[in-house]
Amino acid sequence: MTGARRCPYGRCVHLPLTLLAAAYGASAGLLVPRAVYRLAVEPAEPWRDACPGGHPLTGPGRGWLGRARCAACGPGRDAGHIGGTGSGARAGQPDDTGRGADTGRGADTAPRPRSAAPGRTGQAEETERSGLTEETEETGRSNEAEETGETGRREETEEAGRTKDTGRSDEAEETGRAGRYGPAPVLASAVAALVCGGLAAAAGPRPELAVWLLLVPFALVLAFVDVAVHRLPDVLTLTLPVAAAVLLGGAALLPGAGGSWATALLGGLALAAVHLLMFLINPAGMGFGDVKLAMTTGVALGWYGWPVLFAGTFAGFLTGAVHGLGLMALRRAGRKTALPFGPYMMCGTFLGLLLGGLGAS
Repeated sequence: MTGARRCPYGRCVHLPLTLLAAAYGASAGLLVPRAVYRLAVEPAEPWRDACPGGHPLTGPGRGWLGRARCAACGPGRDAGHIGGTGSGARAGQPDDTGRGADTGRGADTAPRPRSAAPGRTGQAEETERSGLTEETEETGRSNEAEETGETGRREETEEAGRTKDTGRSDEAEETGRAGRYGPAPVLASAVAALVCGGLAAAAGPRPELAVWLLLVPFALVLAFVDVAVHRLPDVLTLTLPVAAAVLLGGAALLPGAGGSWATALLGGLALAAVHLLMFLINPAGMGFGDVKLAMTTGVALGWYGWPVLFAGTFAGFLTGAVHGLGLMALRRAGRKTALPFGPYMMCGTFLGLLLGGLGAS
């Protein structure tokens, strides 16, 4: 009877479950960017409640659930405003090149030829011609100075316009071409689909799979926030270990569970204690948010036993070391460059859960 629990055709029976889990991950990943945008703030700043354009974030869950896109910040909103200030708005105004004005002033101030008065000597006529020549040169210099000033003002206006356009371009780039903000939704959706599909393929139809799938979106939010601002919000690091322990306690009561709830609790405490010790020894090398995150990763890895806990923890440190050395080799980071450790911890946890799920099957 015990042999009936295994599929005689290998793990092909998990293919529909894997595809379903991947589809769930892809859908849940689309909700990650908005939460990341709201939580990715400095410690002294409140959570964001408006898009980069200042429009309030609305939707289910008090604005926490929904796509990271603001319809009011879309390109169509600016098209009419920009078009209203285009060249058509200047119709009927003087030519901004000033050439016509210069021509008019040149015509008004141009010296008129004078006829020589009878009886004047040749010296007087020569003196008069010399005075007219100097007046003409002075008028030309005046016109040239005015034209130069107008050219400078025109260049300043164009430069101000380019600066304004650049500012609008930067703002548009920040809010996205279609009013998007936060990390790329395609990236978050693809990563979530890959992680959820991999966990489903490894764990199979076991009760703990539901727990892993529920924790994946929150883990991705923590990873993206840590990358963005190098901090892990307490609202997640302090609630996820409790949620994971409670959910795994419920999974342990169901038939077919592949882990131990007691080991999960002990694993969370042990891994948090180890990270706390490393934080006390070298606070610059590890943040206290990583210590709190270790409670969640310890509970998850401890579910499958101590060997999986050690393997997943080691995989996290190894992933961080390899990535750091790669950045140093590419000269994109130095020995003292601070790197967020949370994503490496969750990457190691994912690899450990794959190992534990495959071993429990």
